[in-house]
This record gives sequence, structure tokens and C-alpha cells, in this order.
Amino acid sequence: MFDLSALGWSLLGSAAALVVLLALTLAVALRVGRHSVIDVAWGLGFAVVALVSYLLSDGDPVRRLLALALTAVWGVRLALHIGRRNVGEGEDPRYERMLGRATGNRTLYAVRVIYLTQGVTLLFVSLPVQVAMLGTEPPGRLAWAGAVLWLVGFLFEAVGDQQLARFRADPGNRGKVLDTGLWRYTRHPNYFGDACVWWGLFLVAADQWPGVLTVLSPVLMTYFLAGKTGKPLLESQLSRSRPGYADYVRRTSGFFPFPPRSPRGKDGA
Repeated sequence: MFDLSALGWSLLGSAAALVVLLALTLAVALRVGRHSVIDVAWGLGFAVVALVSYLLSDGDPVRRLLALALTAVWGVRLALHIGRRNVGEGEDPRYERMLGRATGNRTLYAVRVIYLTQGVTLLFVSLPVQVAMLGTEPPGRLAWAGAVLWLVGFLFEAVGDQQLARFRADPGNRGKVLDTGLWRYTRHPNYFGDACVWWGLFLVAADQWPGVLTVLSPVLMTYFLAGKTGKPLLESQLSRSRPGYADYVRRTSGFFPFPPRSPRGKDGA
């Protein structure tokens, strides 16, 4: 039988660990003068939640280790990638716009709007991981299918990030649009991969009751990536800064990978 009290302890422990992580992140942000360092803490936060849940749970050891490994590998890779990408960069324009709306103390405003919001979101999105840790049965076919979907997403995200980093490193590509590799089939292979990772983790939890009840977690993550803070904001910025981006949009799927369309095709999914 599923132990609700164990989930409660996992949530409390994870929340406490996130408070510590975000407090340290805020201290670093104030020292370096940019709150975009929280983007590094985003991936680390999921790894921390997975580790805390692993230590506080007593479910099937294979299931626990699978959920921990998948989450930690994804989170640490993402944190390292964002950390390397942001070296020497200034404040992210997103956070500049947010802080520009502050009417009082900017730090307190940042804590409420940036840190608290991301902390609560992270805790909610990580529910499949926490619930998966409490399953008492070994992983079944659905869980292993989730691991395969996770792998597909991880490769899309990691390879897409690597291709973009290599493209940006070439001065000859300044002002151009990356439309080769995975970026030929979707305008956001990293976001698509991210979504697959979290749907895969959901399947790891969902092959045993009540993991299926955590379905809103990957739904929320996919909504943010494809319809809220990911794809729309980035494309709005690129449409203003990349002259050829409109043509790229017309021929390339917006989220799910599909072969490029003819120039007359309409915008993709």
C-alpha cells in the first residue's frame, strides 16, 4: 500500500533542501550582480530533490535508483551546460524586465517573484520522481518504456545544446539562424527533449499506483516549455534579432520534430 506519510516526509525534506539551495543561489546572485544564476540552480534543484527523496524513501531499490539516476544525470548536465554558457554574460533580459517592475526592495521582489516561484514550480514538477521512489514493486514495462523515452529526450536536449553551442562559437554565424542537425527538424530540440525527459519520468512513476496522479507535473513542464516561458519568449526575441528567422519558422516545426516543410507550408506545432 502507498504510504502517504512517506510522501509527506519526502515533500518536507525536499522543500527544506530547496530553501537552502535557493538561499545559497540568492547569496551568489547578489555577490555577482545577476539573478540569472538561478537558471543553474534549476537543474541542480531537481537533482537535490531526487537525492533527498532517495534517502527518505524505502521503496523498491531498483525503482529508487532508476528515478535518482535519471533525474540527477539530467539535472546536473543541464546545470553544467547553463553554467558554462553564462560565463562572462550579464543579467538575463527576462530578469531585468521582472525586476524593472519592482516598486519596493528589489531583492525582496526577486525572492518573491523569481526564487519562490521557481522553488514551488520545481517541487511540483518533481512529484513523479518523489512518488516513484515510494513504489514497492520493481520497475515494470511502463517504467522501462519511460526510461527509453527519457533517453530520447536526453539525447535531443544534449545534442541540440551542443550543436547550438558549436554554432554560436563560430564568429561567421553571427546574426544567422541554426537550421542544421536537430535544428532542421524542430526549432527547439532542447525544449522538446526536456519535455520527453519529464514524460519519461512520469511513466517511471505511473506504472504503479498512485504515480498516474502526478500527470499534471509533466503537463505543467510542457506548458512552460512550449506555451509560456520557453518557446514563445525565445521566438519573440529571435524574430527581432535574426533577419532570416521568419523563413526558418515557416519551414521548420515549432516543437515536435518533423521533416522541413516547403516554403509555402504554415507554422508547425
